[in-house]
Amino acid sequence: MTRTRTALVAGLAGALTAALTAALVGFAGGAQAATAFTDNFEDGDSAGWTASGGTWSVTTDASRVLRQSGTSSDARSRAGSASWTDYTVSARVRPTAFNGSNRFVALLARAQSATSYYYVALRSNNTVELKKLVNGSASTLASTSVTVSAGTTYTLSLQASGSMLRSTVNGGSALTATDTAYTAGGIGAATYYASADFDDVVVETSTTTPTTPAVTTPPPSSPPPVPTGGPIGFAGVNALGLNGTTGGAGGRTVTATNASEFLEYIDSTETLIIRVQGQINITSKQGVRPNKTIIGVGTSGHIDGGGLDFYRSYNVIVRNLFFTNAEDDAVNVGQESHHIWIDHNTFRGAVDGSIDIVRGADYVTASWNHFDHSDKSMLISHSDGASSTDVGRLKVTIHHNFFDNSRQRHPRIRFGEPVHVFNNYFLNNELYGVASVQQAGALVENNYFENMPFPCFSASGYADSGPGRLVHRNNAFVNSGTCEAAGTVVEPRTYYNYTADSASSVPSSVRAGAGYGRL
Repeated sequence: MTRTRTALVAGLAGALTAALTAALVGFAGGAQAATAFTDNFEDGDSAGWTASGGTWSVTTDASRVLRQSGTSSDARSRAGSASWTDYTVSARVRPTAFNGSNRFVALLARAQSATSYYYVALRSNNTVELKKLVNGSASTLASTSVTVSAGTTYTLSLQASGSMLRSTVNGGSALTATDTAYTAGGIGAATYYASADFDDVVVETSTTTPTTPAVTTPPPSSPPPVPTGGPIGFAGVNALGLNGTTGGAGGRTVTATNASEFLEYIDSTETLIIRVQGQINITSKQGVRPNKTIIGVGTSGHIDGGGLDFYRSYNVIVRNLFFTNAEDDAVNVGQESHHIWIDHNTFRGAVDGSIDIVRGADYVTASWNHFDHSDKSMLISHSDGASSTDVGRLKVTIHHNFFDNSRQRHPRIRFGEPVHVFNNYFLNNELYGVASVQQAGALVENNYFENMPFPCFSASGYADSGPGRLVHRNNAFVNSGTCEAAGTVVEPRTYYNYTADSASSVPSSVRAGAGYGRL
């Protein structure tokens, strides 16, 4: 999705903000979101923002962000309209350094000046606080514990509706409070003896007045449990503010029968279960916002010509779909997206990758998919030069997939560790099965390799990529070559529990269960 800076006309006073994704949860009523302001800084400037303190600039690298680089004082940059009343502001916030203990980065709402506003603060002492600043004097309205680390990107949202305030981190459990000090004002970003990057700033409003929220005090800090039948592996891990991947659970259920409806739903900020019925003809890669379940109806859900793109998205389930003839990637999980579950889909005829997991993505599970005569099945990290974004990330589980006469990348892994490949059926794969290169670490276990001249590459590298690490155990090799092992790999059980089926049972179970139409 492409976002640019926009502004609505004045007169938005009294309108309710519909939250970005999780901020919709907890308020009754059927508000329809309208975008009042967005800035992704892709135009290379910070026009419309007023800085106070610190050193603010828009970076010139490929992923442009609003950066505050100083750590020796407090700093703020504000935007928007003094007449905005009820709205939600959200942003991607990445603290890069904390100068001392109990420092913070923050997102502002209803800002009156550089010293008076509401804000949600991520503190270096591992707390998130919903606060109020009045003429430079701060008071805490609500707080809870959350892990805060420099170098990690967080999605913050802060909703102001009447006297009600509500904030979330990564769409998790909300902090709520009631306060009447400020009824209108602009937005902003702030740091306190810390440096940070800010991106994808969005302000949204709607046209209905909220009812009283169901929760008026802070709920427990842990997100709700993953529902029964949730993902096995990394998409089910409690991390980055999410306890597994729940998709659109708790949101409305809608049905898309054509491209127009489908694109509207996947680009909505609302938490949604999107039923796909019939063939949807799209082009290129289309952005999917957080908190969605995209699921085919029976055997009718068919995406043709294009694919799905995840750009700093999270908590999305893609199930029971037939992807054909994508002119690029069928599913691209990129740019720090996390908690994505790709399950029971069939991929055929993509010009590039069937599934790519790249650019710092994390906590992904691909399960029970059928790669039907595909060329490039699955890529994890897009380049030998991507260590700065990918080392320490790209934790992926790949289980019970059918790599059916597909040529390569099952997967090809750079930098990610651990990548857990278990109970997959590899059949007649022309070039190779698993390639762990460029310092990656893969555990390959209880898989069935049939007619595979090169089941695994690791120590020798592959093509122009340097060596990686790979541990294999309890696999079956039928009319196949040797799986090249090297080094040690972090054990996936460090992160989650699982039970691997015997390798001998894999062909029958995967043939019977993998792909769309087999839920």
